[in-house]
Amino acid sequence: MIWRRVQVPASLTLRELHGVIQVAMGWEGIHLFQFMLRARRLGSLELAARSPDVPLSELRLRVGTRFRYEYDLNGPWEHEVRLEGRHEADPGSSYPICLDGDGFCPPEDCGGVPGFLARREAWTAPETSRDFAVLADFVDQLALKRSTGTSIDAEEVDQVREAEPRRACAE
Repeated sequence: MIWRRVQVPASLTLRELHGVIQVAMGWEGIHLFQFMLRARRLGSLELAARSPDVPLSELRLRVGTRFRYEYDLNGPWEHEVRLEGRHEADPGSSYPICLDGDGFCPPEDCGGVPGFLARREAWTAPETSRDFAVLADFVDQLALKRSTGTSIDAEEVDQVREAEPRRACAE
């Protein structure tokens, strides 16, 4: 499971929370989104959802409340958002603050959970590791040759192109 614990001010709107989640996940916010809260959809207006410009403080959330955040509805990502506690804002702090987390974030536009799992499997395959090792060795040699002014052998470039890890990026 991939998760993040983020501290945000109660004045933050759901639209701004969407932005915080995007940054925490390393995404760019180019897809539609919605929050599902008490059978209400709030999010991208293209989904005929209610406006997400509602401050968290007006939602009357109790500690322990959970609601759903959905992003990229074609290759969907579903997140559980949980209110773990309430704290007085520290006037010397700048919010939001990422307090903790675990797991590497999936790349945007990789096909949701199934696409991410398939790519992760391809990235960890033994042949992919060998391909990356060949490519890394070539980059090291290229950097050395450039720094010493040695010419670059076109045959070497062709050999690396043939061994390039295309399988890891195949969709």
